[in-house]
Amino acid sequence: MKNSKGMFVKRNYLFLVFFVFGLISFGGCSSTSNNSVTFTNYTQGDLYINFRGSLINVPAGQNSVIKEIPKGTYNYATTFSVPAGTTSSSSQGNLNGTIKVQAGTKILFLYSSTFSNGAYTVFVTMSNSDDQNATTLTAP
Repeated sequence: MKNSKGMFVKRNYLFLVFFVFGLISFGGCSSTSNNSVTFTNYTQGDLYINFRGSLINVPAGQNSVIKEIPKGTYNYATTFSVPAGTTSSSSQGNLNGTIKVQAGTKILFLYSSTFSNGAYTVFVTMSNSDDQNATTLTAP
């Protein structure tokens, strides 16, 4: 009797070890995230965004998507080129600031512009998929 009971315990112990190993291997924390930041450029010139230690060039009419961003708080800064004939330039919105990335965050920066009588203005809006009860964007 002792042998069969010992085999039963040993078999269940091995099953438990493999089961736990399987949970850790297949059901554990993912090394990737589904966070992303999209920069969409509807201005008349190129955009240059300094984000996470990289310079991102977004040509006019294009967008750039940065995926798998780890959770955290990140600074960004935007510089823009102006069309020929520009005598003055300005911006409205946060060309520079801080964003907070949480689990499943999707952020969209939308840039547009006007050009009238030599004055070039860039407009920036930002939307965020996170709950907006918390502060997610701050201007410097």
